[in-house]
Amino acid sequence: MKGKILIIIYFISCNISYGYNLDDDEATVSVDEEEYAIPVPCRGYCEHTPREKRVAGSTVKSRIIDVMMRTPQLHLNPDEPDILSFLNDKYELPEGFKGPLSEYDFIVVGAGSAGSVLASRLSEGRKASVLLLEAGRGESWFTAVPILAPVFQQTEYAWQYLMEHQPGVCVGMTNERCFWPRGKAVGGSSVINYMIYTRGTPIDWDRIAASGNYGWSYKDVLPYYIKSERANLKGLKDSPYHGRTGELSVEDVPFRSKLSKAFLDAAKLYGHRKVDYNSPDFFGFSYIQATISNGRRASSARAFLHNNKKRKNLHILPNSRVTKVLIDPNTKSAIGVEFHKNGQVYQVRAKKEVILSAGPIESPHLLMLSGIGPKEHLKSFGIPVIQDLKVGESLYDHISFPGLAFTLNSTRLTVVEKKISTIDNVIQFDHYGDGPMSSLAGVETIGYIKTNVSKELGDYPDIELLGSCASLASDEGNIVAKGIHLEDWFYKDVYQPIENVESFTVLFMLLHPKSKGFLQLRSANPFDYPKLYGNYLTHPDDVATAVEAIKYIIKLIDTPPFKKFGATLYKKQFPTCKHFNFGSDNYWECAVRSITATLHHQIATCKMGPPSDPTAVVDPELRVYGVNRLRVIDSSVLPRTIVAHTNAPAIMIGEKGADLIKKTWKII
Repeated sequence: MKGKILIIIYFISCNISYGYNLDDDEATVSVDEEEYAIPVPCRGYCEHTPREKRVAGSTVKSRIIDVMMRTPQLHLNPDEPDILSFLNDKYELPEGFKGPLSEYDFIVVGAGSAGSVLASRLSEGRKASVLLLEAGRGESWFTAVPILAPVFQQTEYAWQYLMEHQPGVCVGMTNERCFWPRGKAVGGSSVINYMIYTRGTPIDWDRIAASGNYGWSYKDVLPYYIKSERANLKGLKDSPYHGRTGELSVEDVPFRSKLSKAFLDAAKLYGHRKVDYNSPDFFGFSYIQATISNGRRASSARAFLHNNKKRKNLHILPNSRVTKVLIDPNTKSAIGVEFHKNGQVYQVRAKKEVILSAGPIESPHLLMLSGIGPKEHLKSFGIPVIQDLKVGESLYDHISFPGLAFTLNSTRLTVVEKKISTIDNVIQFDHYGDGPMSSLAGVETIGYIKTNVSKELGDYPDIELLGSCASLASDEGNIVAKGIHLEDWFYKDVYQPIENVESFTVLFMLLHPKSKGFLQLRSANPFDYPKLYGNYLTHPDDVATAVEAIKYIIKLIDTPPFKKFGATLYKKQFPTCKHFNFGSDNYWECAVRSITATLHHQIATCKMGPPSDPTAVVDPELRVYGVNRLRVIDSSVLPRTIVAHTNAPAIMIGEKGADLIKKTWKII
């Protein structure tokens, strides 16, 4: 029949079925040719990045990957290894379907931690059609290996963002600029993160609710955490604070060094209890709870999309870069998006809503490119202003200091790359999901402390401690040091001398920085990264808290549980800090300013708040102020810092956001 094709698809338009069995994934329907989105060649801003100049996975030097490529299971060509695409998860449109449709009920931009769960929930029950657009690709077999987390932050699986130069921080990094990798994959940052599962405390969420964000108290958000979770945690089988039937696997890490127990034993000497830090009784120390399944990474995509990608009403398009939200200037309503794929430009309409889940950098970037943001800033780039909002004017981040090193007089206590890179360990991991390859790149334990400079009342931590069984020297500077862009001369001067000595670090995370950053457009070209300003350590309280954290870590290691292994602070002076006495407060401040590392937890760039908050971008139902049918649902909406790594909160926000949308459109 002219103008028609027969394809295998399930599609709902205006909630009317097209004559197929709702339970039959292979149902056939007729779809007019005009129902497809029509691509056009790019004639405006186009992405012209030569392939050979991109960051390639094979350029990262890793003994572990080298060994994996030699195992019989993988059979990779060592001359042309493509660790980015090897056995990568495929996301293809339903069989027989030749392109995206011109219209969907919902368009979700970004298949990251929040976007994956959001698209999955909205397409449940096949009562709405969903288009999920992602700039990156599907996961590789290698990304499932926990110990390789820092490797993939240096590949095309990450947006290679750099903070704008800020005098006095990242002094020991390349060009004195802080590196901010964010996930660029189906699964987003959950494909490249360290898999640490933390939710935030009741105090955090109750404070967010108390500032006018109705529906975001601890008792409101807890059910959404539980809904997602499938916990398998030792000693917590009967805990009412963990889910058992959700899609997201949360487990104990199979590999633990003896240092992990020493960390908890040392903490006990200072009065810290062992707790379930994801319960209301959070203030204490514990082994890490991780988003892993049988020792392998459990990304948001693996949890929420992989088993649902054949749904006829869920169309997932990887390698699709959204460049603009289409907004009717007369009605101020989002009507669709424009995106680039394979050198072609598509415009697709949304019948109900457009949802930005592109993360704390790309979501505000897209809003501003689309005319939503600070009026004078947008005008300076010739962008027509749709709505004047404080997009990008708030930005908080958790920073860390991976520069401490403690040496040991014992062996086989740490994960030294050249020692664990064996075929036996690879096969052990491949068959059983354990051994050193299942380590979270050395991170094993977690604890919360309140330093003596804290101005908070009651039991509320200002520092998170992360115990590990590795240091910057453990991989001879090839992975972690390069992953934070530490200068070669700095590494060679400080850490190379202890490459043949077992060593480890304990990191701190500054939980509630008072230093506020911001984000701005670099140009009107959507392919230009935005300008990122962290403003790290500009508030004196942040400096004081960081210094106290370091001193606390040194005190913690100077205890019998660590002393029995000969743990000793490595006192090689930083070349950037030789004008200070080693161990003085001024020295430690200088050290933190030399190696200033993000933990990838940027928030608040699309801040949530009540109408009375002039800095708010979205309301408590995550609707963009002043623009109809447009929401932001990801970690960028968090209005203030929380005691959490942001992956689990982002997934929770996706869960809650899906329910808010379903309620609006009466999708039950």
